[in-house]
Amino acid sequence: MTVIALGFTSMFNDIGSEMVFPLLPAFLLTIGAGPTFLGLLEGAADATGALLKYFSGSWSDRMSKRKPLVLFGYSVTAVVRPLVALAVAPWQVLAVRVTDRVGKGVRGTPRDVMIASSVEASETGRAFGFQNALDHAGAVIGPIIAFALLSANVPFRSVFWLAAIPGVFAVVCVALIREAPVTLVVAKPSFEGSPLTLPPRLKGLLGIFLLFAIANSSDAFLLLRAKELGVTDALLPVLWCLLNISKMAWSVLGGAWSDRVPRHRLVLAGWAIYVLTYLLLGLATAAWHVWALFLVYGAFYGFTEPVEKALIRDLAPEAMRGRAFGLYNAMLGLSSVPAGLLTGALWQGFGATTALWFGAAVALIASFLLAIWSRGGVTPSRA
Repeated sequence: MTVIALGFTSMFNDIGSEMVFPLLPAFLLTIGAGPTFLGLLEGAADATGALLKYFSGSWSDRMSKRKPLVLFGYSVTAVVRPLVALAVAPWQVLAVRVTDRVGKGVRGTPRDVMIASSVEASETGRAFGFQNALDHAGAVIGPIIAFALLSANVPFRSVFWLAAIPGVFAVVCVALIREAPVTLVVAKPSFEGSPLTLPPRLKGLLGIFLLFAIANSSDAFLLLRAKELGVTDALLPVLWCLLNISKMAWSVLGGAWSDRVPRHRLVLAGWAIYVLTYLLLGLATAAWHVWALFLVYGAFYGFTEPVEKALIRDLAPEAMRGRAFGLYNAMLGLSSVPAGLLTGALWQGFGATTALWFGAAVALIASFLLAIWSRGGVTPSRA
């Protein structure tokens, strides 16, 4: 029941989030912001959440229940997210996004630990795939609602206010969860909580994930590319919806497959799709190219998001699971700062093609390193 409840929590939260996110690039243009600020916005927001994700993971290893952290995190987001409707300057959007990510940072890692601890190892991929699928389902519903509202000539700011409603439902779903207390493992002070105490093979894997994350800047840039190629503001939520339908379908398949095949192979397949998509988006010359590539791009998420988390669960001892997920989430978020700023600078200075192809090149290097890593040892049994 915990996995199901947290899945629907993610769905409602993402309905609200995706009513807002696809509109932000266009909204920022109306208040004077450009591509570089977009990179700063997403990078700073994700970095804030990332720092909290690591600390919340360490805290969760010392708590008998993780639900309070999860509930607090979703509550912060539900209250703050709609306030972007009040913004009249770029820095105000930045403040809202950063505070929103405080909520995400507090809740993200404890939620992952709750999911990992509520299923057997042989069902980990399926559990994370289910949660990701409902998360993406919300990202399908949200843009549809936004598109319907914009088509009815509802202003951007009114859409942002209405995004508060699904956020309330997300908080209610968490509140209904009955979490059994866990047995705490008493840890030594200070150094015992350090990332240095994680198993060497896991640290190597996290290092490769970090390298790939430098290539993986915010998908807001892909929406900006879509706008450059002729996708209208009203159709941006529909395009985002198409991407999330693809994410939803592939998350279920990718998570389930990872319980039956070596997980790293699915991650490599996902990264190959990422490279291909970025290369072709750099070459795209028409709006229909974007629609086709967004449909394919969803498979990248299905083969990586649930699979990477399941792989970390395989390698992390139970007493270190919170800090392992915390470090993973923190690295992804912190890397978004250089990734966003670098992509934004390349985009503004040399154009979209250069920025996108840089991302593809770094992803290829990370794929090569992951292939080498896979030959260096045996992943623990999932039985």
